[in-house]
Amino acid sequence: MLRVAQVAPNIFPVPPDHHGGTERVVHDLGTALRSLGVEITLFGPADSATDLPRVGDYPSLAALERQYGSVAAGVPAALDALQLEALRLRLDDFDIVHCHGEFAHAALLGTRRRRSLTTIHWRVDELDRALFFQGFPDLPVAAISAAQAAGIPAANRAGIVHHGIDRDRYTFRAAPDDHVAFVGRMTDQKRPDVAIRVARTAGLPIRLGGTIDVGNPDYFDARVRPLLGADATYLGPVDDARKGELLGGARALLFPIDWPEPFGLVMIEAMACGTPVVAWDRGSVPEIVEDGVTGFVVASEAEAAAALARIGQLDRARVRRRFEERFTAERMARDYLALYRRLLAA
Repeated sequence: MLRVAQVAPNIFPVPPDHHGGTERVVHDLGTALRSLGVEITLFGPADSATDLPRVGDYPSLAALERQYGSVAAGVPAALDALQLEALRLRLDDFDIVHCHGEFAHAALLGTRRRRSLTTIHWRVDELDRALFFQGFPDLPVAAISAAQAAGIPAANRAGIVHHGIDRDRYTFRAAPDDHVAFVGRMTDQKRPDVAIRVARTAGLPIRLGGTIDVGNPDYFDARVRPLLGADATYLGPVDDARKGELLGGARALLFPIDWPEPFGLVMIEAMACGTPVVAWDRGSVPEIVEDGVTGFVVASEAEAAAALARIGQLDRARVRRRFEERFTAERMARDYLALYRRLLAA
């Protein structure tokens, strides 16, 4: 039996309570791999509520912030170091070590790097990644989209695996309500303010769910709150149940990103409900949204409003079928399993 370590970030528990797409993917991947006969060990925070075998004696950053309020800036690095020490003591227990965190694991792995896989869940076009790739040309990296892979050096590219989620987490809904939805961090990368303007132009109410971004806390008060009203409601953070209600009841998900989105998990969460996506043509979007089938790919607010006027032409049952064909956790697990075997064969 193949023995695989899944090394999660230490920011949120696994699975997350609200925000935390990476932790959600790690949990769904581990669960699906186990169903395929892989022996999984999760390295994750102690406040995780997973049934996967888990190693980790320390809480997540989110739990520490709830307990203490603000914490020292070095706490995330300390949590990473403690996790990597636990991994170091057990390295010989695994055939493959699959890391989903930041940088230090590459140094720890040393000669084991060729029997590891790193999935980067963030953009790869900034200086930190350039330095990382330059120093570790022998570290196999899995991209989460072709758009992201284009920014990864050829020496590091191990393959492309689109995210998937548990097939049954969200329920298909054939007849939506009148609102459109936005789900994501309240930040200038995700542009909830644009979503509100587009919905208003189209004459549709909008409901927004998501956390206020800790890295950009003033954005919500300055750019989003002034636009709220009877037709634009902010719901705060949404857990899986509330997200399913919000997305399933929506005529469409608006995804007006203003950055090179490496994947965009909420797009496939909407599709799982049968809800089409109106998304800006940046980053991974053209790979995830099939224009005219599971949504519309647009380049401006005017195009987005026009797309909402046509959204009823799309077949919500077909949107759900395309989710099942392309974006389940089982498909993601099979793709990663093929990568693991290729790495071991090499």
